[in-house]
Formats: sequence, structure tokens, C-alpha cells
Amino acid sequence: MFAGLSALMVFSASGSVALAAGDAVKGKRVFAKCRACHKVDAGKHGVGPSLHGVVDRAVASAEGFKKYSKAMKAYGEGKVWSEDLLDAYLENPKGVVKGTRMAFGGLKKPAQRADVIAYLRSVSE
Repeated sequence: MFAGLSALMVFSASGSVALAAGDAVKGKRVFAKCRACHKVDAGKHGVGPSLHGVVDRAVASAEGFKKYSKAMKAYGEGKVWSEDLLDAYLENPKGVVKGTRMAFGGLKKPAQRADVIAYLRSVSE
């Protein structure tokens, strides 16, 4: 492997970044930071939408959640929460969606983001 290449990212020939598999068990612990506002049970919303099934779901489309900000609705048009988009958003929510209501400052460590995404995928199966 190339020196300095993060174990968490693999660069394809096109130059895009793909996340390596995270650890869902670790992700559940990191997700504790999110539980005040988000639930992972299908259809159970908190201050924010349920994150059950969020991976590969259309942005701003959790069934039954009516409190999406105008900024999130506008940002989400035609977008899906791919792992890459979730990674970017989890790193810097307000930087990705200007005007989002989400108060969380983000997860700066790539490993934590990969772990949370793995956890979200695991609770959606």
C-alpha cells in the first residue's frame, strides 16, 4: 500500500473517494452523540427525523417527518444519502447544508464517520 494512504479511504482511478467499511459496534457508541435528536427505529422521530433506512434514502424524505428546514428540502432535491454524502454531511453539517437546523458541529475523525455510517446501515436491515 502507498505510504500515507489512510486505511479509511481508497482512491479510485477517477479520483473520487470511497469509504472503507466502518465498525457498526463502534458506530453505535459514537451515535450516542446523536440520540438526543435522532432515533433509529422506523417511523420514530425525535427533534430530527428517524435515521432508520437513511443510507441510500432520498434526502429530506423520512416518512412522517414534517419538520425539515427549507434549507434541507432545497439541498435535498434529487440527492440521496449515499455513504459519501453522509460522510461529508457528518463531518460538517452546516458547511454542507447552509441554513440547516441541525446544531451538531460534526464528526471530524474519518473513522468515527465511517463507524456511524456502518451502524446506521446495520440498524436499517
